[in-house]
Amino acid sequence: MLSKSSMQVLLVMLAASSAVFAQSGGKSPAGFQNDASVLAARQIAELSVAATERSWRARDQYTYTERDEDRRLDARGQVKSENTDLSRIILVEGASFEQLMEHNGHAPSAREQTKSYEGIEKLRHETTAERSVRLRKEGENISFLGDVLEAFDFQLIGEETVGGRPAYVLQATPHPGYHARGKYGKMFSKVEGKLWVDEDDFGWIKVDGEVTQAFSMGYFVARVQPGSHILLNETSVGHDVWMPSRIEVRASARVLYLKSVDIDRILTYSDYTQVTDGPYSVQ
Repeated sequence: MLSKSSMQVLLVMLAASSAVFAQSGGKSPAGFQNDASVLAARQIAELSVAATERSWRARDQYTYTERDEDRRLDARGQVKSENTDLSRIILVEGASFEQLMEHNGHAPSAREQTKSYEGIEKLRHETTAERSVRLRKEGENISFLGDVLEAFDFQLIGEETVGGRPAYVLQATPHPGYHARGKYGKMFSKVEGKLWVDEDDFGWIKVDGEVTQAFSMGYFVARVQPGSHILLNETSVGHDVWMPSRIEVRASARVLYLKSVDIDRILTYSDYTQVTDGPYSVQ
C-alpha cells in the first residue's frame, strides 16, 4: 500500500521534471519561444504550484479508493512476484487513514485487520503532541513545492487538449546555481519530463517524467536508477481541486549498492467523496 507520504515522493519526482520529450501535438514549440512566453510560463508555473498545494491540503477532506498493483520483475522483464491491494482511504478525527479492504483478491488477514484497528484507535486517541508532530511532517511533505519555483526555469512549449480540457504544456529546466534544500531538493536536477496545466484553474492534468541521473532516497540507501519512468494523471473533483486518478511507476533501484530491484507499479484512484459533516471513521 502506498502511504500518503510515499505518493508525495512520487509527485515530487514528477514536479521536479525538466522536459526533453518530443511534443506530441498542439502548437509548435518555436511559436512560444519568446520573452512574452517566458513571462507567461513563469506565471503559469506559479499559479499551478499554488493550485497543487491547495489540492494537496484538500486531500484530508476526501475519502477515496486506491488500487495498488505492485509487480517485481526479473532481469528479463518477466514478473517474478505480484501483489494487489485494494484500500479505502478514510478520515479518522480529520486525518487520512488507509484501510486495507482486499489483498490479492482476499479479505484482510486477522493480523492485517488488527493492524488497521490499532491504527484507527491511535488516531482516535491522538495526543496534542502527537498531532503536532504529524501535522509538522505533513507540512514538510508539502513545503517543497515552493522550492520548485526556485529550482527551475519554465518555458511554455505549446497547448494541447487533454481529457477534453485545454492545457498549457510546460517544460522546466534546472535553474543554474540552484542549491538544493530539504530532503527532496536533490531530485530536482535528476529527472526530466513534461507538465500539462489546466488553462481554467491551473491544476495539474498530467505529468510525464523520467529519471536521468541516479539518486538516493529512503533510509536504506536505495538508489533510483536512470531510465525509471513515472506517469501521473489527475482528475478534477470540483471546487478547483485536483486528485490523482492514475500513477504508473516503472523503476529500477539498487538497494545498498548491491541488489537490483525492478518495479512495475500502477495505482488507480476512484470514488472521491468530500466529507462535509465532520471527521469520518469506520466503526
